[in-house]
Amino acid sequence: MKKKVLFSLKSPYRGHLDVTGFRFGHGEKSIAVVGSMRGNEVQQMYVCSRLVQELKKLEAEDKITENCEILVVPCVNYYSMNIGKRFWAMDNTDINRMFPGYNLGETTQRIADGLFTKIQGYKYGVQLASFYQPGNFMPHVRLMDTGFTETEIMKDFGLQYAIVRRPRPYDTTTLNYNWQIWETKAFSVYANATDTIDDKSAEEAVLAILRFMSARGIINTHIRPGYCTEIIRESAAVQVQSEAAGIFRSAVNVGSNVERGDLIGRIMNPFDGETVSEIRTPVSGVVYFEYNAPLINEKTVCYKIITNDRTEKKF
Repeated sequence: MKKKVLFSLKSPYRGHLDVTGFRFGHGEKSIAVVGSMRGNEVQQMYVCSRLVQELKKLEAEDKITENCEILVVPCVNYYSMNIGKRFWAMDNTDINRMFPGYNLGETTQRIADGLFTKIQGYKYGVQLASFYQPGNFMPHVRLMDTGFTETEIMKDFGLQYAIVRRPRPYDTTTLNYNWQIWETKAFSVYANATDTIDDKSAEEAVLAILRFMSARGIINTHIRPGYCTEIIRESAAVQVQSEAAGIFRSAVNVGSNVERGDLIGRIMNPFDGETVSEIRTPVSGVVYFEYNAPLINEKTVCYKIITNDRTEKKF
């Protein structure tokens, strides 16, 4: 293993921002794994740290395939993480909306450029991603349908679901999108939590990435089998919104099977505790996203359910 500073940014207020990477093996750029780019992505950083430990063992056992290089970047934005902010501490901008970056631009543009120049050119790219809302996800892998995609490769992660989504205009400045434009086969892995650590889903994410490396011939070791992955389009996931604001209490967990009409959550008046809204699922399926903040606003997406009726929505 080689630990190296990939990119360093001077700061007038604090020490340098040193974005550190861990390299394993040598030769062709096989796969790069990027963890947290936002200050609340603790789980994503944790998954990468556990992946580093596993790769250290595999390298010591000579189980990294000859002429293959693996790069793991656990954390890009620890400035914001240190003070508990999700976005860049100075101007509240999102590094993952600044790719491919610009080395003469704003601070987050320069960080994106510094990172992208180091991770560009890898055959495969995996980003440990998080959702913009507080909540828990069923571990799954996502792929943007940019026209440069091979969806069947997603099955190599062995996660229960692989979701294909069409990029929206704002996606064109994300790492995943730009990786693909520059000919890296890029995937986003969601590992349930964001600002808390969930050991079970972290282990599942680490195994999924190692399983992918094994299937792609980057490591030569057996990883226990995962799920027979079902590839679906994002349109197969139905969003359930809150009809009122108040204290949010969920009645189901991520991964729960629900039937149409089931009570899946309640919203309570924060002053008198009365139920102001019951949340019922409009479809039958599997809960793969659950909002988990204690307070909720009206018209907030509180659940995402992969519907059982996917006859025309399956990829």
